[in-house]
Amino acid sequence: MLWIKALHIVFIASWFAGLFYLPRIYVNLAMVPADSAAERDRLLLMARKLYRFMTILAVPALALGLWLWLFYGIGMGQGWMHAKLLIVLVLLGYHHSCGVLLRKFENGHMQRSHVWFRWFNEVPVLMMLLAVILVVVKPF
Repeated sequence: MLWIKALHIVFIASWFAGLFYLPRIYVNLAMVPADSAAERDRLLLMARKLYRFMTILAVPALALGLWLWLFYGIGMGQGWMHAKLLIVLVLLGYHHSCGVLLRKFENGHMQRSHVWFRWFNEVPVLMMLLAVILVVVKPF
């Protein structure tokens, strides 16, 4: 079980690295001048590669978490785990919305400002903080 926990933590941390950094690329994309196609293309390439990589990392992170929950009964029937699972669902939605935003950037339909993306970038930080508190402190 400790190997599964360790790998789960590694893949979660890796997935979060992408969740933290991809919106920072979006901040830069939102600030690219209209006449700077090379900069835009370079940032889009980085964003596409990072989104693909973080999606690959999310799969084992979620699978290992599910394994811990279902086969070892970690948090089964406890309130803190239900709250953590809600956070996981929010993060999956956030991950998906990152993909939607990437397609909008690629199609040239993005209307949001760099300030909006700076705030958007804070969501995974708050979700990680809440998840860690729930798992460590188990407040309910």
